Amino acid sequence: MTPVRIVLAGGGTAGHTSPLIATARALESLADVDITCVGTPKGLETRVVPDAGLRLELIPPVPLPRRLTPELLRVPGHLAQAVREAGAILRHHSAQVAVGFGGYVSLPVYLAARRAKVPLVLHEGNAVPGLANRIAARFTPYVATTFPETSLPHATRLGLPVRAGIATLDRAARRPAARASFGLPERGSVLLVSGGSQGARSLNLATLGAVDRLMARGISVLHVLGPANLTPETVARTDPDTGAAYVPVGYVDEMGDAYAAADLMLGRSGAGTVMETAMTGLPTIFVPLPHGNGEQARNATFLVEAAAGVLIADADLDADRVVREVTGLLDDPDRLARMSADCRRLVPADASAALARLVLDVAEQRH
Repeated sequence: MTPVRIVLAGGGTAGHTSPLIATARALESLADVDITCVGTPKGLETRVVPDAGLRLELIPPVPLPRRLTPELLRVPGHLAQAVREAGAILRHHSAQVAVGFGGYVSLPVYLAARRAKVPLVLHEGNAVPGLANRIAARFTPYVATTFPETSLPHATRLGLPVRAGIATLDRAARRPAARASFGLPERGSVLLVSGGSQGARSLNLATLGAVDRLMARGISVLHVLGPANLTPETVARTDPDTGAAYVPVGYVDEMGDAYAAADLMLGRSGAGTVMETAMTGLPTIFVPLPHGNGEQARNATFLVEAAAGVLIADADLDADRVVREVTGLLDDPDRLARMSADCRRLVPADASAALARLVLDVAEQRH
């Protein structure tokens, strides 16, 4: 039987590469497929896509300047070259369908697919869609979104494709082993703090200022600072009176263990964090990145409006606010339980399989 030939485009950050890899895994589990991923030499995909055992082809990046600069005049030429190279990849692999997850790499693939009449499926990970997906959604009927309020033509909400280990995570069952793996106490509350793979300065500073008071209340802290922020002065310790622990780590390879170990999280509100914590039922205090187009605040809106999450502006975050919000939530187990249940109710857990089935259906129509 001839495999279904699929090209997946997405890169730059984990927000694009993680759903791409999760979708590839779902496709492999559902059908005989031949998958080629397309990225750029500058993105995270050059490491994580090959590490996942997926074929990766590279095209030149075409970043779009946000201001009127001389570089803007060079965009058409750069884009034309990238489209030509993307078209060559589609032809070489006889693509039956192209799937894009947004970002710099996706627009050339979108335009090449349209020129070659290869069916196109889009996935938009954020509440506020990016430029590439806003353009391409106008010429394909197959548009999947993560958040309920995302405004794109032809949009259908499927949720965010995540790894099966996250989508099916049973936090309660995994908690004892997860806590032991980090050296956290078996009993007592645990706060997980993470600002993403590189850390977040405001979250780190506020947490470091609050940690002794939290530990004095019997609350342990698993603090993912980012590799560059883990210093000799940032050391693990235990409160002698309560037994609560402070465990600083630079990076966590398996976030499922961190989610399982925790009762509450303090973190940014990138699409991955919002959807993964909600999917696993981990109540979260979101502190949106204060830069960009406001997409992080929008990502968390549907949870905050349903009282299933808490949002604090970055400018309002300090050690006192951390202590107040964290202790207020952990001292109210009924509220935490409601938040956890509402999170799981509001977020689709099978987005990877749903998107994979859509891609296969589109490929079959092409065939």
